[in-house]
Amino acid sequence: MFRDLEPQAIYKYFAEILQVPRPSKKEEKIQAYLIDFAKKNNLAYKKDEVGNVLITKPATAGKENVKTVILQSHSDMVPEKNSDVEHNFETDPILAFIDNGWIRAKGTTLGADCGIGIAATLAVLVDKEIKHGPIEALFTYDEESGLTGAFGIKEGFLKGEILLNLDSEDEGEIFIGSAGGIDSIINLNYTTEEITQNSEAYTISIDGLNGGHSGDEIHKGHANAIKLLTRFLWNLSKNTNFQLSYFKAGRLRNAIPRDAKATICLLPEDVINLHELHKLFHETYKNEFKATEKEIIFEIEKTELPENAIDNKTKVNLINSLYACPHGVYAWSHDIENLVETSTNLAIVKFLENNEIEIVTSQRSSVATAKIDLASMVESTFLLAGAKVKHSDGYPGWQPNTDSEILNISVESYKLLFGVQPEVKAIHAGLECGLFLEKYPNLDMVSFGPTIKGAHTPVEGLEIATVPKFWDLLVDILEKIK
Repeated sequence: MFRDLEPQAIYKYFAEILQVPRPSKKEEKIQAYLIDFAKKNNLAYKKDEVGNVLITKPATAGKENVKTVILQSHSDMVPEKNSDVEHNFETDPILAFIDNGWIRAKGTTLGADCGIGIAATLAVLVDKEIKHGPIEALFTYDEESGLTGAFGIKEGFLKGEILLNLDSEDEGEIFIGSAGGIDSIINLNYTTEEITQNSEAYTISIDGLNGGHSGDEIHKGHANAIKLLTRFLWNLSKNTNFQLSYFKAGRLRNAIPRDAKATICLLPEDVINLHELHKLFHETYKNEFKATEKEIIFEIEKTELPENAIDNKTKVNLINSLYACPHGVYAWSHDIENLVETSTNLAIVKFLENNEIEIVTSQRSSVATAKIDLASMVESTFLLAGAKVKHSDGYPGWQPNTDSEILNISVESYKLLFGVQPEVKAIHAGLECGLFLEKYPNLDMVSFGPTIKGAHTPVEGLEIATVPKFWDLLVDILEKIK
């Protein structure tokens, strides 16, 4: 498929990686692939107890005293697909195709985040022409769902002094900072009640939204399916006494939820209210999101009566707290133009066993205290509903260093190669760099990559024209390091 694309050095391995299932936390196959690659190419390797894989390559002749460079990418991908697509991310390969200058996948995430970084690293490891110092190729475990590999990396596992993170998604931009984050996990218990006699059951669904990465795309105004469905149910509850038996939305803490579904039961005389409100909100949502959500689907379908519903008090608390819960950009940076400083993503709602509802939100900020403040705001919202709230340990941000040696090398390389000045930026998404600095405080780091749009969604695309520039920059930086 990629035989006509350049550089073949990268695309050869990217095509192979697409055949290897690697959803977050299910990375045994990609780990085996990486270790087999090292063995075939007579490269030293090791794997730590967490699941990080490190492959090393000696310096080329004359470069033995050059600083060791760590080429870092993560081995997992986000397993998202369209609801009408049959795909098992643990066993099936990604079906990629070329679409008008982009590489995409058929109804699923492509995994260019961070598959293209892995491919570029493997290409460097086998290349015989690039003049470089010692290289450590670090492939971290479970970046997307918990930064598990970066959290678990031990002191002494790495020897490098410079780290090139290959997990950015905007060609022409070099990143020197990223946001920290913390997740909030909310659990709400309920009792069940019988369905009112003569009731009818309806499934209400929101689908077809853009979703997107909750760091990179939180500022774009994409609709949140949880918020839309909750808003409808809250308004329905004002004049209709319905029972709620099911609510499910979102799958990943770091993806804006694209779809949501709820099942309600109500008496026949209230059905007309349901349909009239649906018609009103269908037009409302299309109008409010006409610039950002071209394919919004908002449907109501009669269904079989469920066995029971959640108790009325919990229903009221759930709907009120979801409606009140903040989502989106909370504050913009005063230091860096057009950078989101603080945001939150209302990410997941699901019914668990043992009469429990779980809700997950994810907060990000480049200011540590603001991150905690917003997580506390979320907590207070759900405490009012009688829920239990706990927070993850979180991860630190990456403080920008404008005096960085590798930054200066990267900027000069870009200017010489392409004749223009790259943008030096911080990113609102969470990169693993902040965690590396905790264990290796003297690391000098930058992050860059080709252009990837729609990461964490089935419309994810890799812009073909940016891949050669990504490769040329990577090679030139390696050759210029002293």
